[in-house]
Amino acid sequence: MNFLRGVMGGPSAGPQPSGADTIQKLCDRVASSTLLDDRRDAVRALKSLSKKYRLEVGIQAMEHLIHVLQTDRSDSEIIGYALDTLYNVISNDLEEEEQDDSEEENSAKQVDDLGSQFTEIFIKQQENVTLLLTLVEEFDFHVRWPGVKLLTSLLKQQGPQVQQIILVSPMGVSRLMDLLADSREVIRNDGVLLLQQLTKSNAAIQKIVAFENAFERLLDIITEEGNSDGGIVVEDCLLLLQNLLKNNNSNQNFFKEGSYIQRMKPWFEVGDDNCGWSAQKVTNLHLMLQLVRVLVSPTNPPGATSSCQKAMFHCGLLQQLCTILMATGVPADILTETINTVSEVIRGCQTNQDYFASVNAPSNPPRPAIVVLLMSMVNERQPFVLRCAVLYCFQCFLYKNQKGQGEIVSTLLPSTIDATGNSVSAGQLLCGGLFSTDSLSNWCAAVALAHALQENATLKEQLLRVQLATSIGNPPVSLLQQCTNILSQGDKIDRRGSKVQTRVGLLMLLCTWLSNCSIAVTHFLHNPANVPFLTGQIAENLGEEEQLVQGLCALLLGISIYYNDNSLENYRKEKLKQLIEKRIGRENFIEKLGFISKHELYSRAAQKPQPSFSSPDHMMFDHEFTKLVKELEGVISKAIYKSSEEDKKEEEVKKTLEQHDNIVTHYKKVIREQDQELEELKQRINTLTSQNEQLQATVTQQVSQIQQHKDQYNLLKVQLGKDTQHHNSHGETFQMNGIQTEEVSKLKEELEEWKNKHELLQGQLKEKDSVIEKLNSSQLEMGTTEQSSQTSKFGGLEHNNELQKELEMLRSQIQLQSAEISKLQMENQKLQVMVLTTTADPMLGDSGATAATSSELEGRLEQEIKELKSEVKALSEEKESLKQHLDSSSSTVAILQDEKSKLQREVAESKKEQDDLLVLLADQDQKISALKIKLKDLGVPVEDEDDTESGDQGDEDEDGDEEEQD
Repeated sequence: MNFLRGVMGGPSAGPQPSGADTIQKLCDRVASSTLLDDRRDAVRALKSLSKKYRLEVGIQAMEHLIHVLQTDRSDSEIIGYALDTLYNVISNDLEEEEQDDSEEENSAKQVDDLGSQFTEIFIKQQENVTLLLTLVEEFDFHVRWPGVKLLTSLLKQQGPQVQQIILVSPMGVSRLMDLLADSREVIRNDGVLLLQQLTKSNAAIQKIVAFENAFERLLDIITEEGNSDGGIVVEDCLLLLQNLLKNNNSNQNFFKEGSYIQRMKPWFEVGDDNCGWSAQKVTNLHLMLQLVRVLVSPTNPPGATSSCQKAMFHCGLLQQLCTILMATGVPADILTETINTVSEVIRGCQTNQDYFASVNAPSNPPRPAIVVLLMSMVNERQPFVLRCAVLYCFQCFLYKNQKGQGEIVSTLLPSTIDATGNSVSAGQLLCGGLFSTDSLSNWCAAVALAHALQENATLKEQLLRVQLATSIGNPPVSLLQQCTNILSQGDKIDRRGSKVQTRVGLLMLLCTWLSNCSIAVTHFLHNPANVPFLTGQIAENLGEEEQLVQGLCALLLGISIYYNDNSLENYRKEKLKQLIEKRIGRENFIEKLGFISKHELYSRAAQKPQPSFSSPDHMMFDHEFTKLVKELEGVISKAIYKSSEEDKKEEEVKKTLEQHDNIVTHYKKVIREQDQELEELKQRINTLTSQNEQLQATVTQQVSQIQQHKDQYNLLKVQLGKDTQHHNSHGETFQMNGIQTEEVSKLKEELEEWKNKHELLQGQLKEKDSVIEKLNSSQLEMGTTEQSSQTSKFGGLEHNNELQKELEMLRSQIQLQSAEISKLQMENQKLQVMVLTTTADPMLGDSGATAATSSELEGRLEQEIKELKSEVKALSEEKESLKQHLDSSSSTVAILQDEKSKLQREVAESKKEQDDLLVLLADQDQKISALKIKLKDLGVPVEDEDDTESGDQGDEDEDGDEEEQD
């Protein structure tokens, strides 16, 4: 154990072994020792030597340490020592030592190379990374924490290779996501750092991590740590969120759909006391603002950006950012980043732009936020980065916002300028910046004004009306004329900053103003000094700085040719081309025009909309202007080489296109008017339907109210009747008798109806009787004729007799009912007489007698009414039975008619057969008589006819007797 004593610092008797020898002995001990304690002590010793002898431990011990990880997983202590040793070997974290700068650089390079080499050796066998992932799953702190640190270091050294191994490993990313749920903050925080390295530049892993509920867990950690007031853990979580969301449209959509944007609002709820911001809070808030910008970046798909912008407005995030924007005591870098964030949140979103236009600064009197920001932009004492941010905010406010453009330009027009001068407008600030002695203010104001005219021909024409007062006593000058005057003066005006910058800004403004606006071109050419100035600038051979101005002058002159409507005789297209050919040369003109797109600052500005410049001198081009140059450069080059005939043809084509456009616009206008009429008619229909529904509802209400009033009236009527009964007994009896007379009259009507129905039934019975009698007579006649051949038909006659018996019964019932009806009539007459007597008696007798008689009459009448009702009920039942009998008799009549028709057919057939038999008999008689004559002639004795007839008669009598016996 002498080498261990040497390592651990114990006393040694002999010479000290070298570090390499000690490490070799320790490695042999790890490889050959059978006792776990010996191996553990040897690994612990290697850990202590790994920082000082990193190279030797890495070369000699890595294989043995990996073997320990594979075989000794049951002992967490030795696993922890092995992981720590591997971390010290692979990690590039240097201990702080006093050394020179050159030595630090050289050692850092060596360390980087060493760490990447050892990482390559470790990940060469993919099983090692898989083994490390299984160890990270262990809950033991001494195993899990070193495993997390080692895996993080591997990702730092060889990120893409380790990412690919983890990606193909089963449940590799999911295992690492469990680190965020660890209750031990150290492991959780290092797990966040591990996921930062894991998600760098790998969209597939970013998607897996996002769908493993990473957003929810990270936002929970940020909330637990205190949002922007939290520590470095919040910073790490925000960096991980940026990795997951930046340039990953799928995760951005998932973040928005999961309503996580709403959870970002509390991050920006800063208090009123904004003094004493800590460095960590500034960093956290800066990262939070950057995270918002990631979601609404102009490089994202337009649909995704628009949906995120709307969500930020609806959840109040934009309002919270505007509060920070207008707050006092906010650090400059936070204010700058907030302005940039608000810019991208409102860019191209009409709702957000309208809200931003309504925001006022907390000043007295309140000023619009746009005016306050423009004051900072044209103030040369403000930081350069802040002024760039304000310009970007103004550009985003006007991007695809014709309403905002019109409001800005309207502040420059004579009719809307405030005569009192109490408030400063955006237009006044832009004009002040445009003509100030600070070149940066000139450039910013020119670019801002150019954005107010972007793709808006109407405002370009309106801006021609702007008049500026140059000095007292001199007439006002148009804004266009003043811009060209400053441009032509050039170096004569003493300015702070780059002299080229002012001219570049004014030329960009003029190019934007004149493009696609023939009226502005005419106003520009109307000044006779403009064209000579441009040709003079282009023709000169100037230095490299002035080449950019020459290119922009060539672009402006080309725009004056391309958009020229030939309204000025001296500056027609053909004459301007001839002027270029004489003074400049076409090839030289095209070469100078190409200076713009070849410039380095042009290519930088064309990359992204946000103006980001390292210094004010590099502030030359605007992003939107680079688009205009791309659009016009080729068109102008072709226009310069075109002949007059081609120009004429092009003008004719343009005229036809204009006519076509006019026709299209006319039809569009007609369609819009029809759409408006349709909308109005639809609205009228909707209003009428709603009115109809309301009226129907009122009608139903009124009907129900009327019914209620009727019910109330009837109730009141009954109550009044009862009251009169209590107050006046005479009135009561009279009313009761009146009610009884009404019932009697009803009974009379019912009796009359029963009489009518009875008469009808009697008439129907008589008709049936006549039909049956006819049938009987016909059947009797047929029976006499068919007695010899139709003996089987007597059954039908018997059935007919039964029907006659039933008819007799019905007649007897009808007679009984008629007797009852006459009886009821008699009783009814008696009741009428009694009613008359009761109505007359109270007038003759005293009140007591009338009361007694009325009570008796009431009892008798009620009893008689009940009897009458029961009799009426019995009559109705008998009526029903009579109906049933009539139906059965009608059916029997129909059956008898069918039988009659059958019998008639059979009688006709029998008559025909009898005729045939008679004919045959006559023939036979003739034959017999002929034969008798022949027999007589032959001498044969023959009987006489009388004898034969008497014999036949006797036979017939015998046959008749037999038939009677049968």
